[in-house]
Amino acid sequence: MAGTSRPSGGPQVRIRDRYQRGPSGSGAGVSEWYEGGRAPGGTGVNEVTGTSGYDGCAGTTVHPRRADPPGVGDGAIVGLALVTAIGVWTRDPRVASGAALIAGVVLPSARRAGLRWLALTVLVAVGAGLHARQSWADLVPDELGPFAGWGRLIDDPQPYPSSTRVIIEIDGERFEMWSRGRARQDRVSRWRGGQWVHVRGDRVALDAERAHRVAWQHVVGRFDLEWASDVSPGGPVARASNRVRAAIERAAEFIPAPHGALYRGLVIGDDREQPRDMIDRFRASGLSHLTAVSGQNVAFVLAACGPLLVRLRPWPRWAASVAVIAWFVVITRFEPSILRAGVMAGLSATAFMTGRERSPSRILALAVAGLLLVDPLLLWSIGFWLSVGATAGVCTVGPWLAERFGALGPIALPLGVTLGAQAGVVVPSLLVFGRLPLVSVVANLLAVPVAGMVMLYGLPAGLLVGAVPAVGPVVMFPARIGTKWVDTVAMLGARLEPDPPWSWVGWVGVLVAVLASLLWGRFRRG
Repeated sequence: MAGTSRPSGGPQVRIRDRYQRGPSGSGAGVSEWYEGGRAPGGTGVNEVTGTSGYDGCAGTTVHPRRADPPGVGDGAIVGLALVTAIGVWTRDPRVASGAALIAGVVLPSARRAGLRWLALTVLVAVGAGLHARQSWADLVPDELGPFAGWGRLIDDPQPYPSSTRVIIEIDGERFEMWSRGRARQDRVSRWRGGQWVHVRGDRVALDAERAHRVAWQHVVGRFDLEWASDVSPGGPVARASNRVRAAIERAAEFIPAPHGALYRGLVIGDDREQPRDMIDRFRASGLSHLTAVSGQNVAFVLAACGPLLVRLRPWPRWAASVAVIAWFVVITRFEPSILRAGVMAGLSATAFMTGRERSPSRILALAVAGLLLVDPLLLWSIGFWLSVGATAGVCTVGPWLAERFGALGPIALPLGVTLGAQAGVVVPSLLVFGRLPLVSVVANLLAVPVAGMVMLYGLPAGLLVGAVPAVGPVVMFPARIGTKWVDTVAMLGARLEPDPPWSWVGWVGVLVAVLASLLWGRFRRG
């Protein structure tokens, strides 16, 4: 059957199920830009680079000018996010409304918010459940069988040892396409997200297990490719984002393999060419979150743009900052972790400019509720929940621990934040991956500051080298040293990580040490 979809321009060029990498950071710290017109290098950025890879929630402050309306406290907002998630998970309006009513009774801040807030919470929960039900129903393909026509690539091709996976949109529906064979893989690997490709093949249904696994990507079936011919570069946004990514790829060529691939992962989350042994050692050492773009990356992008942003008046600065955030989200291919971080960053900046409450837990809850209302299928992305869990731990448990680790001096805050992030991801990590690396605490303390330097320096340096390759060996040397350090930490961490049950014994020891430190601190203050 001939396809009706077609790119706006004619063909010009001939011819990821992405593994979720673990927890990533919050976007809350980026609004520090607005406080008093602070230039780059102020509290917000230093907190990110100096404390953790999950970012600067620990130092986020409350705007002094005006609070939100009385009664709508942080607890009520968190309750709204929870009942939204329950409504999405159950897809049952009765369960969703029941959860909202229970939250309205149990949570003191929700009770203080009054009946209007309770009614809003019930409405949001029921709406989320109905939207989730419809989203799952939409995963049934409208049409299967032969297709010949134009399809739009949703993401960059994701290579695997014996095949390459592509998500292609055909007549408004997404299909996953697997290319096997060296010649075909080599050809497909040159495609980029946002491009249009003229293809012919068959659309077939997925089995139930596979359909559930890829549901969060809105994939409705599999496309068995017979041949592909012309490639069109896509619209202006796709062309612009692909030019930026191509510049980063050219800059990465000045860093020896496999650290060039790591550089791309740290800067824009592009992990496609990381070898399997690198992926394994980053997971084993608890550092895989570094190559999942997050709030830390957002903060560093704003830091790089800071010399221009601080010259603007408040509202133009806000508009420019939101535009920069949106631009970075597009470049990093709308991954769940960067969606969460980008929405938090935008909310944080908006809250500051309007004089609203901007505590990290409040902004995180609003971001989660908003994202699930827009795209309920995000709830089935493990990357999304690792990102949310790590951010929640950093913003709540991290500062609380850091305050009580005061006797440890300069490592109190990074240690507290790192332990907070681990606490936030312990449940999803154990349920999905079956492990929580013991060496991750020390590995993060050693690797995160250097990885932050690569993120901060790497994007502007990569764009410069992409435009002027002659300066590549000199300009990329700091990134070369930084990526080598981070990979060395991951390698040593993977070697030192004990096997179960000794890793669990080690975590018991960490827990005992933390409790002893807290009790000793209370005794000294007593």
